[in-house]
Amino acid sequence: MSRTIRSVFLLLLAAAATAAAEEGPIPAGQAAATPLNKLVEEAAASNPEIQAAEHGWRAAAEVPKQARALPETQLSIQELSVGSPRPLAGFNNSDFAYVGVGASQDLPYPGKRALRAMAAAHEAESLHEDASAVRRRVVEALKLIYYRLAYVQQTLGILEDNDRLLGQVEQVTESRYGVGQGSQQDVLRAQLQHTKLLQEVAMRHQEEGQLQAQLKQTLNRPQTSPDIVATPLAPTVLRRSDEDFLRQAAEQNPDLRARRESLRGKQTLVELAQREFRPDFNVQTQYQHTGSQFRDYYMASFGIHLPNRGRRAAELAGAEEDRARAEQELRTDVERVASEIAQQLALLRGSEERLKIYDEGLLPQAEATFQAGMAAYQSNRQDFGTLLASFLDVLNLNLERRRELADHESTLARLERLTGATLP
Repeated sequence: MSRTIRSVFLLLLAAAATAAAEEGPIPAGQAAATPLNKLVEEAAASNPEIQAAEHGWRAAAEVPKQARALPETQLSIQELSVGSPRPLAGFNNSDFAYVGVGASQDLPYPGKRALRAMAAAHEAESLHEDASAVRRRVVEALKLIYYRLAYVQQTLGILEDNDRLLGQVEQVTESRYGVGQGSQQDVLRAQLQHTKLLQEVAMRHQEEGQLQAQLKQTLNRPQTSPDIVATPLAPTVLRRSDEDFLRQAAEQNPDLRARRESLRGKQTLVELAQREFRPDFNVQTQYQHTGSQFRDYYMASFGIHLPNRGRRAAELAGAEEDRARAEQELRTDVERVASEIAQQLALLRGSEERLKIYDEGLLPQAEATFQAGMAAYQSNRQDFGTLLASFLDVLNLNLERRRELADHESTLARLERLTGATLP
């Protein structure tokens, strides 16, 4: 009887170790896994934040046409009475009475409309880049949630399998204790570990629910829609140098591109402020019809709007300060992005090293220790507590390795946002 119990017990522990070493299965009852790229496409098409940013830049893209257009033409109708305030009084007996129709048009100094349109175009392009930045931030957030969800779902499968196995182990230890081949402490330890796993599973289910809610919000899905199943994570291999990342960020980072367009717009506004020292013009024409026995009148006039040089000088000084501020903000953002990329690359390289240590060192060593412990326990040269500890080492290292893999992929998602490119 004791040999049978021991054999069953060892088989259960071996099965638990094997389950810990394998990829976590998709939880039962859930739909097929949804690839990340499908969710990225869905977010780009339906996320309200992305849509709002795109509507903003499309609206701004119409402003250059407005800025280039001439000011509105003014039409006027006049009536001059003579001898009485009544309409048309004196129209047939005085050559001063008339009915007139006129038009007036303001004409900005040549080049002003083109500069205003150019400044508006730079502002629209800046908003276009801002919309790209919003899209990349939303995609980054989506990926971070997805990677965390993939980690939680995989570890849930492992924890639930091991919870069932430890429940059976608990029964075996109780049977061994009942026949005098085990101690009560072994039973209590098995029960304690079983309870810990139940607590861990409950916490992971709670986190999964929170991640599902965040993911559905990002995708603009109803919270009552079916839950999303993530595909198992695999490490992404990069074949780019650190210099490539920095160069790509300088060229493609949408935040930096938006800053550069904004700076070009500020420079154009400085040029416009300089041009505002030049006068604008106004042309008017009017036709005045009098009585039939009198001749009609025709009038044309040309006016000049002289700028207030004190006000224009203040506008120019303000525009130059705005341009200087934009230059400093661009420098600040360039250094910030370079620093963030360097930090993320340091995290990425460190994560790659740790994944290598897990795969080539820690996990094989822990599994070998557990196998040796099983042989020692079978020959009564090792106690149950030591064997259980080696089993938990295998389980915990596998969970840690999956967390490290999720962190590795999350770091890549941040690098994608910072570089403005799709990796690898």
